[in-house]
Amino acid sequence: MEPINARSMLDAAATAAAASPEGAPPIERRRRLSQAALAVTNQKVRRAYSPVVIAGVVRLADFMLLSFVGIALYIGYMVPLTGFHWEYVAAICGMTVAAVVCFQAADIYQVQVFRGQLRQMTRMISSWAFVFLLFIGASFFAKLGSEISRLWLSAFFFIGLGVLVAERLFLRAMVRSWARQGRLDRRTIVVGSDKNGEQLIEALNAQDDSDLDILGVFDDRNDSRALDTCAGSAKLGKVDDIVEFARRTRIDLVLFALPISAETRILEMLKKLWVLPVDIRLSAHTNKLRFRPRSYSYLGKVPTLDVFEAPITDWDLVMKWLFDHVVGAVILLLALPVMALVALAIKLDSPGPVLFRQKRFGFNNERIDVFKFRSLYHHHADPTASKVVTKNDSRVTRVGRFIRKSSLDELPQLFNVVFKSNLSLVGPRPHAVQGKLQSQLFDEAVDGYFARHRVKPGITGWAQINGWRGEVDSEEKIQKRVEFDLYYIENWSVLFDLYILLKTPLALISKNENAY
Repeated sequence: MEPINARSMLDAAATAAAASPEGAPPIERRRRLSQAALAVTNQKVRRAYSPVVIAGVVRLADFMLLSFVGIALYIGYMVPLTGFHWEYVAAICGMTVAAVVCFQAADIYQVQVFRGQLRQMTRMISSWAFVFLLFIGASFFAKLGSEISRLWLSAFFFIGLGVLVAERLFLRAMVRSWARQGRLDRRTIVVGSDKNGEQLIEALNAQDDSDLDILGVFDDRNDSRALDTCAGSAKLGKVDDIVEFARRTRIDLVLFALPISAETRILEMLKKLWVLPVDIRLSAHTNKLRFRPRSYSYLGKVPTLDVFEAPITDWDLVMKWLFDHVVGAVILLLALPVMALVALAIKLDSPGPVLFRQKRFGFNNERIDVFKFRSLYHHHADPTASKVVTKNDSRVTRVGRFIRKSSLDELPQLFNVVFKSNLSLVGPRPHAVQGKLQSQLFDEAVDGYFARHRVKPGITGWAQINGWRGEVDSEEKIQKRVEFDLYYIENWSVLFDLYILLKTPLALISKNENAY
């Protein structure tokens, strides 16, 4: 089932909130969490590994190892006797591809299977033997049996099998180590601390080989319907606390135990939670109304309905990381001479350091240090950007006016991309933590502002090349930035990143009227 569009869900939630006499409460920047919630956030949590990426890497490793064994045996034994023939290499590659396909059909490319031993070994050996029987049968019908060395074929089978077994034993040890570290668990919170929530948690905990780590439950109700402990999971707070909870610890999944019939209540909660970079699902385990099986995604045997998906995950995240570091390193090397000239000009123009660090919002509202060329006089340094730079601002140096207008002051952020990995080349621009529209912080002025932080911020972005950069002196400007950033997040691709990157130099020249 396709996840619900973020913008349409936000509009629906806003409509539901408007229909309420009190409206939806504003997003709070910091909330005081309960002792139970703080105990969870204080636990050491490691970065999660994607099961999809792990399975893909194992497939590639199987293909490369088997191809290496087959070709090495062929070159070492057959080539000295018969000479080199490309047909053998093609046959070896065909056999390794067939082996990977058979392993997939045998369902052994799953992280849960990697943890075990007997099941994956028996399926792998059976599949590997089937590939060779298939090859021998095809050779017989093609009348090529006399041209194939039995010794080479036997060596390929047994040595290849030995390599596969050794690889799986190593993989099993690695996966079990990652599991102990919590890298393979989906850290989950449940919304709804009542009988429905209790049934849901019991159903999830009853499943074998579950990768869900249920941290606790959240519920707004304080009456007898809300349980303090739900199927062994403690109540950690109210729904308003989830955003702050997610900023302090890793959450991968928010699971609603509320019935679908509680539409207005669910929409009000989603209006607060959709800004988080997590998967959000509605449990359908108690619903009497049933849809087609394809409408559901399953957590084991528990049916759920997808509402929001975390953006840029699995292989997309790998591709974006490679794009940032490979392309970013190339751009950094090309930009070094320009950066050296800018640094020299800053040093000659006014006293003080060439670079400065500024606190900005990063992924999931994390505070990060962003490098910039100094464009203000040193005694006017403003690390939190509490005062916006305006036209003809006396704090800006002569060189500073030029590098701000041309965005050359942003070039040191390439170090953030390549070495610190807390910025991307392309993404929503990281606003300063004290960035304000008049007297309001940006998150107070724009509904859904923190949804920009569902992905890593970037040096350039979709909003910037469309002219929404520089001074923010009206609600329209910050609103447009958020709208363009959300469009980018929902439509991301590597080609989209490349398009934005290529358009950036022209946009800096033609759309810089708001940059001071």
